[in-house]
Amino acid sequence: MKTRQFGNTDMHITPIGFGSWAAGGGDWQFGWGDQDDQESIHAIRKAIDLGMNWIDTAAVYGLGHSEEVVAEAVKGMPNKPWIFTKCAMTWDESRIVVPKITAESVRKECEASLKRLKVDVIDLYQIHWPNPDEEIEEGWETLVRLKEEGKIRWIGVSNFNVAQLKRIMPYGPVSSLQPPYSLVNRAVEDEILPFCKENNIGVIVYSPMGAGILTGKMTRARVASFPHNDWRRKSSYFQEPALTKNLAIQDKLKEIGMRYSCSAAEVAIAWTLLNPAVTGAIVGGRSAVQVEGIMGAAELQLTADDIREIKEFVSQ
Repeated sequence: MKTRQFGNTDMHITPIGFGSWAAGGGDWQFGWGDQDDQESIHAIRKAIDLGMNWIDTAAVYGLGHSEEVVAEAVKGMPNKPWIFTKCAMTWDESRIVVPKITAESVRKECEASLKRLKVDVIDLYQIHWPNPDEEIEEGWETLVRLKEEGKIRWIGVSNFNVAQLKRIMPYGPVSSLQPPYSLVNRAVEDEILPFCKENNIGVIVYSPMGAGILTGKMTRARVASFPHNDWRRKSSYFQEPALTKNLAIQDKLKEIGMRYSCSAAEVAIAWTLLNPAVTGAIVGGRSAVQVEGIMGAAELQLTADDIREIKEFVSQ
C-alpha cells in the first residue's frame, strides 16, 4: 500500500488506518454496543496483514479497554504499526466521562496509556477534544514537554477549530489534526482543511463513512435495531430528516462502486482521500471480514465524472 508524508512528522502513513473506537466495547457512555475482544484482535491483525501501518485509539474508548486490546493485537509483531492515542477525556469512579486538559491530568493519562499499550513511547499523542476550552493552552504545553522528555514522538489535536489551533501553535508545532469528515459531514472543508494544508499539519479524518451510514449495509430496520448501548441511537446522522437523505447518498455510492467492483464504503472513504489536505482516513472494523471489505478504498481512483456525479447528488 502506498504511503503519504504525514504533516511535519517523519512518518509516512498509509491512506487508511485502523480505528479502534468500537474495540472499547459497549460498557461506557459512547460505546458502539457489545464487542468481542477476539474479533477486535483478528480485525486489527488482518488490517496490518493487508498493509495498514497505523492504528488510532484513545484512552477513553472503553475507559482504557481499547488500548489494552490494541496492545494484545500487536504483541509479538516483528514490524509493529504506529499507534496513535489521545488524552483529555477522563472518567470518574462511576464511569462517567469528564473532560480535563490540565497539566497534572494529561501527565497522568500519558503514563496510564503507556502502560496499557505496553510501549515506551507513544507515536502520536492527541488532545481528544478542546474541552474545557480555557485549558487547551495548558494541555498543549504539557504535550510539548512530554515530547521533549521522549515519552511522545509527535503531538496533535482532534476536533479543534482554526482559532483554537492558532492559540496553541505559539507553544509548539502542531503535527496533526483529527476532524470528522465525510459526505454527510463536510463542515471542515471551507476553513479548517485549507488552514492545515497551508501550515503543513497532517490530517487524519474520522468517520469517513458517517459512523456507518455510508457503508452500503445500513437500512432503516438496522437503525431501529441499534442496541441500547450504541451511541448512534442519538446521532443526527440516523435521525430524520437527515436519515432519508443519508440513505439515498449511500445508494448513490453503491451505484458508483459497482462500476469498480467496490462497496459503497470504499467509495465513501476514497472520496475523503481526494481532498489535498487529507493524509489518511481512520476506518473502524469489528471483524476481519469487515476490514477486508474496505481495503479497496486505498487504491480506488474516482474519475472526474464520478466526483461530479457525487457532488451534484449530495447538493440536491
